[in-house]
Amino acid sequence: MKCEKNIFNAVVLFIVLILNFSLAEAKKVKTYALKTESAQAATKQIESILKSQGLDLAHVSLEIRDEADEILADIHSKEKKMPASISKLLTSYAVLKKFPLGSKFLTQVYRDKKNLYLKGGGDPSFVSENMWFLVNQLTRSNLKGLNGDIVVDDYLFDQVRFDESREDKRVDRAYDSPVGAMSFNWNAVNVFVKPTQPGEKAQVVIDPENGYFELRNKTETVSRLPKKELVISISNSEKTITVSGEIAANSSEKAIFKSVSEPDLWSGVNLAAFLKQRGISMNGAIRHGVVPKDAELLATFESKNLSYILADMNKFSNNFVAEMLTKNLAAQQKLLNAKDFSKLEASLKEGVDIIRSTLIQLGLNNNDFEISNPSGFTRQNRLSAYALNKVLLAIKNDFTLYPTLLESLPIAGIDGTLKKRMKDSAAQGYVRAKTGFLNGVVTMAGYAGRKDGRVYTFSFLYNGPRDEHIVREAFDQILVSSLK
Repeated sequence: MKCEKNIFNAVVLFIVLILNFSLAEAKKVKTYALKTESAQAATKQIESILKSQGLDLAHVSLEIRDEADEILADIHSKEKKMPASISKLLTSYAVLKKFPLGSKFLTQVYRDKKNLYLKGGGDPSFVSENMWFLVNQLTRSNLKGLNGDIVVDDYLFDQVRFDESREDKRVDRAYDSPVGAMSFNWNAVNVFVKPTQPGEKAQVVIDPENGYFELRNKTETVSRLPKKELVISISNSEKTITVSGEIAANSSEKAIFKSVSEPDLWSGVNLAAFLKQRGISMNGAIRHGVVPKDAELLATFESKNLSYILADMNKFSNNFVAEMLTKNLAAQQKLLNAKDFSKLEASLKEGVDIIRSTLIQLGLNNNDFEISNPSGFTRQNRLSAYALNKVLLAIKNDFTLYPTLLESLPIAGIDGTLKKRMKDSAAQGYVRAKTGFLNGVVTMAGYAGRKDGRVYTFSFLYNGPRDEHIVREAFDQILVSSLK
């Protein structure tokens, strides 16, 4: 009898435990189901927007998360797609993690008894105003002129100007500019074309004017609609810029930016031209070389703050800046272990390896991303919406990183690549995001702020045949609807 009672008690206890476990699981499932239902509803609404624009969902990787990292919408979020220029968000993350806030890059001028030396410190933002600053310092150092050469030292980086990870077809526009530790005006020359009187040549100005290129003006100003397209071509091998075609007399000035293939010589020629304008003559050649250890430092220019350089990269999707910062990542790492600082020759691959390791430390792996080029100007990179959202959230949760990145991103309806998008909508001023585009690739990722103070992270990647304008419109509709 006692044995039967013990068996009965054991059975009752077992049933109670099972019931308690089941109730607990039911409660857990119910909570999960509510979140899933909400996400499913949002996802269906997004799917409806995409389908209304004729987009195949199989071509999409999309994810939206709230401030608590809960998924609000998900379409194939773990499928890797070509990201194009939103790859720069990965580069931004690594740069912000590895460089101290307020970091700057140095450009310096030295001399010995014969030559003047221009030493590049990897500044992506070194432009005409900065060259003037250096030259003004040189005038105050009582430099009157030298019979020797201007020697450009850009051995902080390797001598690979166009990394093999870029698109293999070269384009003579500024977005495909070469990279060098001593670079000037984003390694591009500006060509301005302005109409004059009908029947006369247009006014063509090369900026900066330094004698590096020979100008061939084959244009004509016309009073009618032009029949011959205005074409601006550059030959870096022959050092010529040819402008041909017609321009209407009532049209506005046109500006075209062409890439220069030899950053070191380009920088040296401009230094010589700026010196000449201040009455300092240089009679020697402009060549490549290394600053001697016993050379005297004459002038130093500190770049603008790193946060402004990131804005240069992200606001207008500058590929040149992305590669320059990545080589700087490698140079910084090599400086820690170098015994000879004269030739660090940091490579893009070494910098990309640092970006990759930074992402792996975040918990991502090869299933989430593949990166070969930091600018995204390649068809080799792969990235999932899930992985990119993880990066965006990691930045958002780190106050030392978040304000700087946020300030660097284009603002919907305000500036950068989003200046003309989502104007006069609930998203204007509330969406800050990086955009990306290659043939067959349209992407967008960043932060969407709500008026109630909540901030969503989002990543949208599309790889498919639909027209880019249609895809962008679909992305914009999704963001506007999520912020209402």
